[in-house]
Amino acid sequence: MQTHIIPPNQALAAALQQKIDRKTKPLGALGRLEALALQIGLVQQTLEPELRQPQIVIFAGDHGAARAGVSAYPQDVTWQMVENFLAGGAAINVFCRQMELGLSVVDAGVNHDFGKRDGLIDAKIAPGTANYLEQPAMTAEQRDAALQRGREIAHALADNGCNCVGFGEMGIGNTAAASLLTTCLIGAEHGADLYTVTGPGTGLDDTGLAHKRELLKQALRRGGWPTEPLQALSEYGGFEIAMMAGAMLGAAERRMLIVIDGFIVTSALLVAHALNPNLLPYCVFAHHSLEPGHRVQLSFLMSQPLVELDLRLGEGTGAALAWPLLQAAVNFLNHMASFESAGVDSAGGEHAVDEPSALR
Repeated sequence: MQTHIIPPNQALAAALQQKIDRKTKPLGALGRLEALALQIGLVQQTLEPELRQPQIVIFAGDHGAARAGVSAYPQDVTWQMVENFLAGGAAINVFCRQMELGLSVVDAGVNHDFGKRDGLIDAKIAPGTANYLEQPAMTAEQRDAALQRGREIAHALADNGCNCVGFGEMGIGNTAAASLLTTCLIGAEHGADLYTVTGPGTGLDDTGLAHKRELLKQALRRGGWPTEPLQALSEYGGFEIAMMAGAMLGAAERRMLIVIDGFIVTSALLVAHALNPNLLPYCVFAHHSLEPGHRVQLSFLMSQPLVELDLRLGEGTGAALAWPLLQAAVNFLNHMASFESAGVDSAGGEHAVDEPSALR
């Protein structure tokens, strides 16, 4: 899948920084909110950014290796949790209602027939991936279809007026797939050895975690350590991970702000970033997950998350909880008084910067 992503034009950066600096506060006093406001302004190429029709999208899929014991929960929990999302009973539903965020659920490859349901996007590639302990998780054709379908979902959101999308996931066994992808795409030389990046997932005890690591070693003995993103995705990925990667690329193509959740969502970003690194400036990292591999991912991408709440739930909950910070960054940039408008003396005096004549 070919994508055309244009990095944000930096010509506006000086004018945005001037606007931030002339607010009624000491320079840098709003800390990382200032960097976030600058990023959003650059993504949208305007001095007056706005967050329109924000959405959290949960991508759900089953993993063939789940039945081998890589998770503390049975595979049926995937479809049961999708039903919970559709009924409005999950944590992400509560947070989206609180934040007034739209919420959609994508069936990327759940081993269940949901029928036609409000709030559910049927994009099923197959009823779960193959068992990567025995064979590649997906064929090249399945992988490419998942990437393209994700891209189409992001484009449809943009066509409907959304300019900010947060990603979430659901899939029993997907922390194992994320660990394998992280190991392959980052590599031990950057701290991503399998032991380091494999954590308890849904709550394995020490014995269960040791068993999970042994199973993933077995998978790597079969499929190797592919560093090429499409090959790694075929060997070890999930349909929900592949579809998220495609959606991230599609969102960046449409210059949307992309809010990244935790470990599994960031594994999809590793794939997307390897395919087209121009998407990274469009990404806001919501939180630092308790999954040990997430710190390795963030370090590799040289990115700092907005909050650290010891979350490890998934579902996009971290992306939703970070939403008020994005709103605050936009609102102070647009509505906070400047020294000039408030008639307040500043320490630095006047340092006017002309606005660029053309904004793209």
